[in-house]
Amino acid sequence: LPEEAGLLMPLIRQYAETKSMLGVCLGHQAMGEVFGAKLENIPFVFHGVQTPVDIIAGDYLFDGIPNEILVGRYHSWIVSEEHFPAELEITAVDKAGDVMAMKHRQLDLHGVQFHPESILTPEGIRIMQNFLQHA
Repeated sequence: LPEEAGLLMPLIRQYAETKSMLGVCLGHQAMGEVFGAKLENIPFVFHGVQTPVDIIAGDYLFDGIPNEILVGRYHSWIVSEEHFPAELEITAVDKAGDVMAMKHRQLDLHGVQFHPESILTPEGIRIMQNFLQHA
């Protein structure tokens, strides 16, 4: 959990307004919590599982990428959609409607629950390139 990850949340708070950030998995969850989102322990653990994800809102992370992609997942917690903070926007969901990606509405902060660096995420290289080109 993010609160158990040392300086992760304090560093996000300290640099959110001055640095571009891409939170992956735990980093995504930490970004959510920093801005007021709650985490939810899901009943099914995803460890090395590939699932489809739907891109539902614009984000430069997903430029040039189809609206549905396959992603590699390694987690048992998600950012909950319930009481989701207004300053964040959900940009991708899985088939159950769970939050798989989000961005801050004003700051250059992006989070993905899945692992773009995983071989199970074929579009992952493009997602990382998109972030690095804009950061």
